[in-house]
Amino acid sequence: MASENLPQGSTRHCLLQPSSSLIFPMAFVLSLLTALVLVSYGPGGSLGCDLSQKHVLAGRKTLTLLDQMMRLSPHLCLQDRMDFAFPQEMVEGSQLQEAQAISVLHEILQQSFSVFNTMHSSAAWDTTLLKQLRTGLLQQLANLDDCWEQVIGEEDTALGRMGPTQAVKRYFQGIHVYLQEKEYSTCAWEIVRVAIRRSLSSSTSLQERLRMMDGDLSSH
Repeated sequence: MASENLPQGSTRHCLLQPSSSLIFPMAFVLSLLTALVLVSYGPGGSLGCDLSQKHVLAGRKTLTLLDQMMRLSPHLCLQDRMDFAFPQEMVEGSQLQEAQAISVLHEILQQSFSVFNTMHSSAAWDTTLLKQLRTGLLQQLANLDDCWEQVIGEEDTALGRMGPTQAVKRYFQGIHVYLQEKEYSTCAWEIVRVAIRRSLSSSTSLQERLRMMDGDLSSH
């Protein structure tokens, strides 16, 4: 499980750690992230933490891809159902501060990429759709990277260690354990697909909230 989870650190650093389970070659990920960052920020410099509508649309496209990846009806996998206890109230709660929201959003995207960027995942899903999903998640991480680097350390406090980002991390750890215990069966992957879609749906809502926060700040 440890080899599939990405360690905490900057996005560029995390995605480039050597691992036999990673499918995207390191050189490819580096070049893709560099290109995406340049496209996202442009020659005028960093956009700060202003997430554009394009970023939100990328999140919605990811949800569409996950819908298209469905191989079995979830009703055929009822015996494999598992509640991974996604911390929805913590993630979507109105008390979530901007720094926490950015950290949670980054964790969901990073961990989702980790789940789907393995050899087991490559064997389970349509190659074209899976590649599009991985690229889309990398794009969203690259767009968020500058914002996230500004809030690193915010959750290093005692409150942070018990906060929503750590709850999301535990959620994905449960997914990795479940897949291993189910030996990466087709039904297990279907249950995981639905679960990760749920978490990414919450991340899309977070993106909308962050855009509204930035809009409120810029209007003053």
